Amino acid sequence: MTSPAAVDHSVDGFGSDRSEPVKLWFCPNDELTPGIAATLATHWLDEHEQEIAGRFLFERDRRQYLVAHTLVRRVLALESGVPEAEAVIWRSSRGRPFLQKPAEGLPRGGRELDFNLSHAHGHNLLGVVRRHRIGVDVERLDRGDQGFDAIVDTFAPEERQWVADAAPGRPQDRRILRLWTLKEAYSKARGLGLGLPFDSFSFTLAEDRGVLGFRPPEGEAALPWRFVELEPVPDVLAAVAVVGDRDVHPVLHLHHGFPWDRGSPRLLALPEPVAVPV
Repeated sequence: MTSPAAVDHSVDGFGSDRSEPVKLWFCPNDELTPGIAATLATHWLDEHEQEIAGRFLFERDRRQYLVAHTLVRRVLALESGVPEAEAVIWRSSRGRPFLQKPAEGLPRGGRELDFNLSHAHGHNLLGVVRRHRIGVDVERLDRGDQGFDAIVDTFAPEERQWVADAAPGRPQDRRILRLWTLKEAYSKARGLGLGLPFDSFSFTLAEDRGVLGFRPPEGEAALPWRFVELEPVPDVLAAVAVVGDRDVHPVLHLHHGFPWDRGSPRLLALPEPVAVPV
């Protein structure tokens, strides 16, 4: 898999299109010192989030939570115009978070907004779209063989075979995490999380990077899904799933670091929607 720099494209004229691009923020925990993260959390997080943060036994886990959730509130403020401390975030029955729109509508960026968060071992990934749903996932390749066998057991048979065909060790681990992040992203985009059996749908992947084919769960409408694989820093794998209809801008904005301002992102071309077998 290659880094975003290797797949960067020169994108001209995208700003003139009225449709909104897919936006991603990749933020390592090190972008915020523990003291700053705690201060922002004190002012921005709601009572429920503060309570959850106080439950963590280990400081590293508490810090991960604080950075991730201050990132969410900062990005939502930039994208929606709702101040960080005033954003109301609610969760569906399956635990998926949503921004509650004020009665008068969002002050900035249009009527709709969907977001999705993932964090793993010191890294955070947040995705935002203006239509439909987005799902994201991030994993570290150097996590060690932590439950890889159990992960593979959840895959479809053809995916398990694809993993087995790789050399043991790092090549096989990379294949496992590429599939896992894509499956997580797709399931989160649909709002189902782990409630969707991971062997009920499958991906066919290119050797290096990219989704060649997608078999959706039985009974799902053949939507034009776009899937993106990224490696924002070495050995950190990320995936994005978004419905790719004509209202989705064919470019992805990748921001790196904590968004203190509306800095210029890296522009990446979104792949074409994956053909679904009929």
